[in-house]
Amino acid sequence: MKILIYAILFLVVIVSIFIFPKALRVHKVKTLYDKEKIVYNFVNMDKIFPSRNINASENPKPFEKNIQTLPETFLFDGEEKNLEEYLDYFWSDGMIVIHKDKIVYEKYWLGNNENKKHISWSVAKSFVSALVGIAYEEGLIDSLNDPITKYLADFENTGYEGVSIKDILQMSTGVLFNEDYADPNSDINRFGRAIATGTSMRDFSKTLTREKTPGSFMHYVSINTQVLGFLLQEVTKKSISEYLYEKIWNPLGMEDSAYFILDDVGDELALGGLNATLRDYAKFGLLYLQKGRWEDKQILSEQWIIDSHTTDGDHLVPGERDTSSNPWGYGYQWWVPGFPDTDFTASGVYNQYIYIDPLTEVLIAKTSSNYKYTSELQMSKDMHVAMFRSIAKHVSTQN
Repeated sequence: MKILIYAILFLVVIVSIFIFPKALRVHKVKTLYDKEKIVYNFVNMDKIFPSRNINASENPKPFEKNIQTLPETFLFDGEEKNLEEYLDYFWSDGMIVIHKDKIVYEKYWLGNNENKKHISWSVAKSFVSALVGIAYEEGLIDSLNDPITKYLADFENTGYEGVSIKDILQMSTGVLFNEDYADPNSDINRFGRAIATGTSMRDFSKTLTREKTPGSFMHYVSINTQVLGFLLQEVTKKSISEYLYEKIWNPLGMEDSAYFILDDVGDELALGGLNATLRDYAKFGLLYLQKGRWEDKQILSEQWIIDSHTTDGDHLVPGERDTSSNPWGYGYQWWVPGFPDTDFTASGVYNQYIYIDPLTEVLIAKTSSNYKYTSELQMSKDMHVAMFRSIAKHVSTQN
């Protein structure tokens, strides 16, 4: 009888250690975007997934401030809209506006504040792009035209075999993938369930197949960025978090620590798992506004900054076209909304942004918990760009 009791207790312990946490994580992922939970979840991702810390800079440097007012309205599709009304409508929980190098506006909503670390989602892709640029400039990557399999041999006989690093940067891999967050059976939601149940991101990435000729069609595939993350790990011999701290976080004087979500084997969710404060997102944007230069040091080459928002192929230019599945243009993990194509933005689902307008010298960092996102998608993105352009024009005119 005692042996039976001990056996049952042993099974209970095993279930508690290995099965219950994953079951709880699966439940949390299923309810991640629920209206009642989304605000809390987006600033508490480390309570759902394992994570890796990125320390604050050894020499944190706060922004100077020159607080101003924002325009009351903005134009969208020829109609005047109230700015505050739509910031509320999109469940904004933080926005910072920087003109040149000073904060001219900073506000938080929905219980958020300057100390909370908010999930970036695909804004993280632009950080990964910067790290790829640095690794390339350091000679760790021979050529952007190299096939990814030159560095990642285990991706041979997958959808990524022979695909160039540049085509991966430009979301032009030809890999078959459904990125529709509103479709429960889409590849991106299948990916989310795989991570929730413990599948490694590397194993999942190698299941994807080829649909089109690489370099011929722009189609947004989040796993492309995950593959860039594996590339960084291979050539730097460091985790993405370590390399990010060394090359960007510490040199830029980031004020707060940050963290990356991990899978169960310890790989960072490169495609969207960075969590940081809004001010530190803004500081990264300022690096791009300043053409890669920070104080007296060139952190990232000016040419990489230019190439990052240059649409150098017909399939990459803004506008409706047969060679793209998205009306926005695309560079090296940065979006180019277009018309005019002088501004560019990092963009994450549920309305996360780092928007940069070199002409007005304005950048805007914004986090949101917009539970309505999957039903509005492109409209919400286009309206945000309209808001940002109006703010940029207003702020630059005031100064």
